[in-house]
Amino acid sequence: MEQLLTGLGLSTAAGLNAYIPMLMLGVLARFTEIVSLPQGWSWLENGWVLTIVAVLLVVEVVADKVPALDSINDTVQTFVRPAAGGIVFGSGTAAQTAAVSDPGQWAQSGQWVPVLIGVVVALVVSLTKSAVRPAANVATAGVAAPVLSTVEDVASFGLVFVALLLPLLVLVILAALIWAGWRLWRRIRRRKKDARYAPPVDVADDWHEPQR
Repeated sequence: MEQLLTGLGLSTAAGLNAYIPMLMLGVLARFTEIVSLPQGWSWLENGWVLTIVAVLLVVEVVADKVPALDSINDTVQTFVRPAAGGIVFGSGTAAQTAAVSDPGQWAQSGQWVPVLIGVVVALVVSLTKSAVRPAANVATAGVAAPVLSTVEDVASFGLVFVALLLPLLVLVILAALIWAGWRLWRRIRRRKKDARYAPPVDVADDWHEPQR
């Protein structure tokens, strides 16, 4: 059960930001005893991999905070985040995972199941994020982009630590994220509906001839 919660937390974090959970897993595995990656996933702690992921993280953090550019970034990341979700779910939950040297044997062993779950979880979170962000930008004239992006980055960072150290809290955090996302979506829809049905302003009614 704890392994499942760990995987859910990591893949949810990847749905918010693909590179934060990958970088944190690799760094913690390379420099601490908190994470011990299975043999098949040890490439995550390679120095070159960590450098590349760190550079991509910087690009993602900057691009995701610029209105309009964040939507383009979300489109690109729709393919990256699910892949990252599958990687961190598989590496974070497998106590022993053999290297994929024989694809046929790997498919029959069922080791692909955690990866698939991670892909699906990250994809759902990523699509939700991609749907909410443009509506929020329109409703706030772009002001929401850096705020929401910062909140998502912090949530992704926190989810990784919680998933690794206190996996039972993942359920609480996931419920809070779902509730917050639902409330935000309802608020945005309400604002758009109010703006759509607002009566037009008659300029003539507000004009008064100046007194002589």
